[in-house]
Amino acid sequence: MKRTFPGLFLLLIFSLTALACQFGTATTYTTRVPAKVATRTPIAVKTATEFSKAANGSTATAKAPAAAPQEGVSAQDLTLMALFDRVNPGVVTIRVLTQTGGDLGTGFVYDKAGHILTNYHVVTDVTDLEVDFPSGLKVRGKVIGQDTDSDLAVIEVKAPAEALFPLTLGDSSKVKVGESVVAIGNPFGLSSSMTLGIVSAMGRTLDSIRQSAEGTSFSAGGIIQTDAAINPGNSGGPLLNLRGEVIGINRAIVSASATPGQEAQNSGVGFAVPINIVKRVTPTLIEKGSYDYPYMGMTTAPELSLFDQEALGLPQASGVYIISVAAGGPAEKAGLKGADQVNKTTGVGTGGDLIISVDGRPVQVLGDILAYLMENKSPGDQVAFTIFRNNEKKEVTLTLGKRP
Repeated sequence: MKRTFPGLFLLLIFSLTALACQFGTATTYTTRVPAKVATRTPIAVKTATEFSKAANGSTATAKAPAAAPQEGVSAQDLTLMALFDRVNPGVVTIRVLTQTGGDLGTGFVYDKAGHILTNYHVVTDVTDLEVDFPSGLKVRGKVIGQDTDSDLAVIEVKAPAEALFPLTLGDSSKVKVGESVVAIGNPFGLSSSMTLGIVSAMGRTLDSIRQSAEGTSFSAGGIIQTDAAINPGNSGGPLLNLRGEVIGINRAIVSASATPGQEAQNSGVGFAVPINIVKRVTPTLIEKGSYDYPYMGMTTAPELSLFDQEALGLPQASGVYIISVAAGGPAEKAGLKGADQVNKTTGVGTGGDLIISVDGRPVQVLGDILAYLMENKSPGDQVAFTIFRNNEKKEVTLTLGKRP
């Protein structure tokens, strides 16, 4: 029986290098929740002035008191209890009004200047916006920065300094698979909910919300995968290590139970934007309102299989295979080649370059390139690729452009 070619018919375009791999029709990237379904415990509403008066003469702090030993309570339980007490004051509920109704999402305090971080899709097309603090303080907010490539947004609020508890940002480059993590947010409108899980994988790739002129999505790389429960309403909330450091912003879930007209629910596969990308992007969003990502202009294949390698006549299955390069784009200017011959058996083009390293770093899949560029490079920077062309190694230097 003749073997078919299963991999490369899933070709996707990406703008850093290619479109992110899809997860099928069960995937959802929308995890804010309609406000009408929220079931919340009512809390006393305080204005900014009332909050300031209440705090006058005392020093507010987000630090938890030392957890006293308790009979029958494990060390990890004590750690989680203290973590929640320390972090939760900095996690907020975001209520938005749009032309079609109301929605809820999550955010967290970035600094004492009143900047709140969340997902872009939480604040898409808002006509009015409210930020609710665990203290009971409620204030209006204004979106001052948006990044559709990584699904990030910055909200500015006017609130007393004593009401703002900025969370500590960690280092996502040090995050390891198997590390325990927690998510805090507002699933289904249930504010200040904490869930526990582990880091399931690093370096995943997702579609960006932003699209090219041709209607194809750009890509976001370096994504953290976790099995900590994330549900509609968790979007924009922090993913934290057990030291209470934010290592990512919860963005999306894959849900096998989602059906048309129903909310997607947690299936143990959630995704968070790595905090190192957030740290790189946020200052520019605050200053300029937007951020420019590097662009190479290629169409590539997703992860190669052994069958792909054999059908394309490649020397190895690891690496990023170039299908085509955009006319006049950085890749074409650098001399990179896409496929130019069609395999009669598979119908897939052969003869494209295979990228195996970037700046000396091994490349196994597309996500390796995306994560490296997004966290370390800007338009105008140069990168050095090692490629296989006709089974011969070559070095190619490419000057990165700006996403069009």
